[in-house]
Amino acid sequence: MATNVYEGMFILDSGRYGRDPEGVSAQIAKVIQEAGGEMLVSRLWEERRLAFSIRGQRKGTYWLTYFRLPPDNLAGMRQRFQLSESILRMLFLKVDPKIVDTLVAHALAGPASIGAERRAAEASETVRVEVPAVPHGPPAEEIAQAPLP
Repeated sequence: MATNVYEGMFILDSGRYGRDPEGVSAQIAKVIQEAGGEMLVSRLWEERRLAFSIRGQRKGTYWLTYFRLPPDNLAGMRQRFQLSESILRMLFLKVDPKIVDTLVAHALAGPASIGAERRAAEASETVRVEVPAVPHGPPAEEIAQAPLP
């Protein structure tokens, strides 16, 4: 049977995750494996305040996964996750086979590489301001250095 690669994003109850991080994250991997899936990446994304409360929770822990799974097994797995008290929300996206390796490598690298990529991108974006020459007036250097009124 053909398998697809899926990206799974979970919003976990931060209180439950804070008390038992290994148990909550292991529960995700266990359900995927019991559904006939193969875990490629499973890691913490971030913890943040939610835009609106979900099941009375104002804070959520985001958990990112990439896994292989036969497409017929996705619905049953989704139902198992909906019954979990630790999982507030979830989203599954089918990943294009052309970009699976890139996404998995990026997810394995973790948040440190994301920050490094962002800093490199910001450093490469330089802002250059050029003052055009004024045909009948002071030189452009004097205009650029003059104090604003």
